[in-house]
Amino acid sequence: MLELGITFSFEQMVMDNDIIKMVRKVLKGIEISDETLAVDVIDQVGAGGDFLSQEHTIKYMRTEQSRPKILDRQMRYAWKDKGSKDLTAVAHEEAVSLLQNHKPEPLTESVQAELQSIIAEAEAEFAAQMKKK
Repeated sequence: MLELGITFSFEQMVMDNDIIKMVRKVLKGIEISDETLAVDVIDQVGAGGDFLSQEHTIKYMRTEQSRPKILDRQMRYAWKDKGSKDLTAVAHEEAVSLLQNHKPEPLTESVQAELQSIIAEAEAEFAAQMKKK
């Protein structure tokens, strides 16, 4: 954001959203339990075995690994096959798509009323401060 918020980058906002999701995932931590440790799967597969094809691995990869929307974790050849777009180009496409297609749900009446109350309180406080000057 530049110039007191007058200038900002939609692309940077999209990138920051992915980064924030990944940071939140890290801060949440990793659950350690008998189920997540998968000692029984390790015993069953054994050293040097194929853990990636195990249902347990697939299940927890889907829930425990952060899943950014625009960051590409594929192999380089796959990235090249998709056009070799850099992060800014992908973020630009996502920002344009969001601006054109996103349909936010309206706020509930109670939330709208609470926001109006906050605004009215802030305006009254500002007016009182201006009178003091």
